[in-house]
Amino acid sequence: MADLLRIFLVFTVMVLLLKRKWNLGIVMPLSAVLLAILYMLKPSLFFSAFLDTLTDSITLSLAAVLTLIRVFEYLMRNTGIMQKMMDSLHGLLKDRRILMASMPSLIGLLPSMGGAVFSAPMVEEASRGIVVSKEKKAFINYVFRHPWEFVSPLYPGIILAAAITSIPLRDMIILNAPYALSLLIAGYIWGLAGLQSGQGTINKVSASSLYSFIPLFMIIAPVMIFGLKLWMTMGLVVLGMYVFFRYSAKDITKSLREGFSGEIILIIIGVMTFKTILHTTGAIDNISSFFSSNNIPLLPVLFILPFLSGLLTGLTVGFVASTFPIIIGLPGAQEPGAMAFAFASGYVGVLLSPVHLCLVLTRQYFDASLSQVFRLIARSVILIMAVALALYLKH
Repeated sequence: MADLLRIFLVFTVMVLLLKRKWNLGIVMPLSAVLLAILYMLKPSLFFSAFLDTLTDSITLSLAAVLTLIRVFEYLMRNTGIMQKMMDSLHGLLKDRRILMASMPSLIGLLPSMGGAVFSAPMVEEASRGIVVSKEKKAFINYVFRHPWEFVSPLYPGIILAAAITSIPLRDMIILNAPYALSLLIAGYIWGLAGLQSGQGTINKVSASSLYSFIPLFMIIAPVMIFGLKLWMTMGLVVLGMYVFFRYSAKDITKSLREGFSGEIILIIIGVMTFKTILHTTGAIDNISSFFSSNNIPLLPVLFILPFLSGLLTGLTVGFVASTFPIIIGLPGAQEPGAMAFAFASGYVGVLLSPVHLCLVLTRQYFDASLSQVFRLIARSVILIMAVALALYLKH
């Protein structure tokens, strides 16, 4: 019981600090230190765990991957590839409903904080000529942006979840795919269904616009088809873009500077140190024994902890970092299906979070009623959790 109280205290401090807009890169190292203090861990053991984390291959690969993702996003925008992708969709799609959904979906492929504000004007433009409420436009912009965080290897949340749980990234993506599909279906049912198709025109699309999708394909395909390490595919694609666009040493240096984030590095070190300290102190083993001896069911824990963290922080990385190191040690939680259910639980909390930046910016842009938009989102997350529960019970 004492272990649960200590962990609950650390978890509460994490959530409160994140809710107060503290940087996650500061919160996670502080949480690791607080955990060590509560367990009166010897300084020598703490620093040993810290050094092991710094040299661990998982820590190093995470740092490389998340840095390369930021470099890739910079290159996609700086070279105009992202704009060409959007131009190609404008040229290919006549149905304005599909065009409305495709804009946030396309922008959502890149993990930009608050990126919904970029696609909002595009949704507004695509909706011209058809009757659609501002609440539905806000819902469409919000929902169709967010399926990718379940499955895209460009998002840090799923990468971190795979690293903490030791589930291969490809398997994690496959497990989460039904949730992403559920969100797309929800977007159609409560966003697009019943709207007029509009009278858009199909324009000629250049080959270069279609070729703009190649970099994304070259990242996702090797990971999903061949199971290659993400850092390898990211590195090769970024290097290929440097060569193709004839980047000078100065431009390469600038892109790397844009991609490097001290915050991201601190998050990784903090999360992995926190995980190591949990095992070093024996907290995970003790909590696991407590759950087993008291016959406490796993399912409510898999839902409540990630959901509350996601709801209060509005961050996928936040709920993964704060709850997955704890959950993974519980009896039965090592099953991939259990961790996928926990990911779905946390992410629906993020989607419902009143501090989620995309929701705040989308509602503000369309001047939509928050309560009406929230009702549409609530229906969507109920569908996701129904699918998640069915899949969990099936396993």
